Amino acid sequence: MILKGIQKTTLIDFPKRVGCTVFTAGCNFRCGFCQNPSLISFDSENAVAEEEFFSFLESRKKWLNGVCITGGEPTLQKDLPEFCAKIKSFGFEVKLDTNGSNPLMLKELIQKKLVDYIAMDIKTSLEKYSEICGVEIDLEKIKQSVELIKNSGLEYEFRCTVIPEFFSKEDAVKIGEWLNSSKLFALQQYSNKGPLVDPEFENKKPYSSEELLELKKLLEPFFEKVEIRNL
Repeated sequence: MILKGIQKTTLIDFPKRVGCTVFTAGCNFRCGFCQNPSLISFDSENAVAEEEFFSFLESRKKWLNGVCITGGEPTLQKDLPEFCAKIKSFGFEVKLDTNGSNPLMLKELIQKKLVDYIAMDIKTSLEKYSEICGVEIDLEKIKQSVELIKNSGLEYEFRCTVIPEFFSKEDAVKIGEWLNSSKLFALQQYSNKGPLVDPEFENKKPYSSEELLELKKLLEPFFEKVEIRNL
């Protein structure tokens, strides 16, 4: 595992848990709006040693009960199953953030009961996926991951950072129809503050609070719950 950082306490990243967040290196997407450009590369320079991370977990057993693994894209790390298993051996629950591009890894983690909560980023409607991700996307893998997560029996959420150019009312309905009957969908307010992967995204304005509420109403028939974040 190439670990690039630790957020030692979070009350937000892992719902209903007091947790910490660990960041992995490397991502196969190039989303222009991403605010973690330093995590795209698999560069191990300034990496956090696993021994240091697990020593930290050992010291926080009394105060934390969850670990959020994010990136980058954690499922690109071949040692992820062993990493999750070791976290769970310490008595912590595991939340995984993923872009859904590696359904084989997701399937293994679910079948081996190595994760307790999965958050999958939905970039936009399927027709616009490759455009916003900055690379050609295998949509079949994205769709497979959605179905794996929906049928996993785990706590999960789908979430989308909402950029007007890539998330219109029509896109909202298409996403709702695609993810229909899912538990939770989160609309995440877009921030154009850098550093971003593509500086041009700093010129793209976010939706207003009122416009986000309109999108929320459009999506509500398709999900058990829809929420807006970072208003």
